Amino acid sequence: MIRIFGLSILVTIASLVVAWLYGGPEAFALALILGILEVSLSFDNAVVNATILRRMSDFWQQIFLTIGILIAVFGMRLLFPLAIVWITAGLSPTRALDLALNPPPGDAAYFPDGSPSYETLVTDAHPQIAAFGGMFLLMLFLDFVFEDRDITWLSWLERPLARIGKLDMVSVVVALIALVLTAEFLAAEDKVATVMVSGALGLVVYIVVNGLGELFDAETHAEHAAEASSHGGPSELAKATGKAGFFLFLYLEVLDASFSFDGVIGAFAITSDPIIIALGLGLIGAMFVRSITIYLVRKGTLNEYRYLEHGAFWAIGALAVILLITVGNIHVPELVTGLVGVALIGAAFITSLISNRRDGDRSGDDTPAAVPVG
Repeated sequence: MIRIFGLSILVTIASLVVAWLYGGPEAFALALILGILEVSLSFDNAVVNATILRRMSDFWQQIFLTIGILIAVFGMRLLFPLAIVWITAGLSPTRALDLALNPPPGDAAYFPDGSPSYETLVTDAHPQIAAFGGMFLLMLFLDFVFEDRDITWLSWLERPLARIGKLDMVSVVVALIALVLTAEFLAAEDKVATVMVSGALGLVVYIVVNGLGELFDAETHAEHAAEASSHGGPSELAKATGKAGFFLFLYLEVLDASFSFDGVIGAFAITSDPIIIALGLGLIGAMFVRSITIYLVRKGTLNEYRYLEHGAFWAIGALAVILLITVGNIHVPELVTGLVGVALIGAAFITSLISNRRDGDRSGDDTPAAVPVG
């Protein structure tokens, strides 16, 4: 346990010290609050990360846990909000950073000269961010529920959806319908085109990265199967290496970014200081989320609790819907978003425990194993 969470604890202590030196007790408290919120509301992110990470070789797992953390901390939590201001407001990087570090007095959304604050500029860009992230996550969820699986959790719903999934490209069709409805009925009139383009880009990025990952993953499995055949016996479960590992890494990074969109935007309800956001959401929160991911992979938790993965993907579906709803500037508290994910994963965990206990009881009676509930 210490080997897995030790680095996160050390980084947390160091981050809080930096926050204190940067802004005193107030910055310390804000960084701590943001870190706690990120950890408590991102457990579904860790579960989904673990389902993909366990398919990757040790080398690519280490890449995700090293280079990936730099992208998560400095890319998404520090540079991403600044980049939004650079692009959407047409400001230079130095001006955007100046706005971020020197907000208007009090809680004002505008400076005395009428120019918008950094927080206002980032918030104004939320519809396109939510459309991109929402479509990416929606495609991930739809591909999961439309796939035929031996084990189902909400069988009364998942089995009919699996039958519908036999239709070619049904995930894309459903996602595009959701995007059109979102743009038509939720987006502001001057944001319709932007939401459509951003959502389409989210869908395209998912299809390209996921498709390339699956292509090279299939090649890796074929190579392992050929090697096993030449040696006259079965081989260990193939892990994604080379190009397959690289595209799974890209897929995981985009997925991780999509999960963090709402957290980054929501952080502005607490503070607009990019340094504190990077310390709280990034160094503290993201590090602990990765530690939880490692724990789930190393301990084989997803194999032991059979429905945990299902609960995580249903949480992804809920997050995708929430992101699309917020395109229309409908505020959904981050606490609600997090609690929905926790509730779904918690229900899946409890159901797994019950099912495992039934399997144990029936194996003791020498009767066939329990069929998945639902």
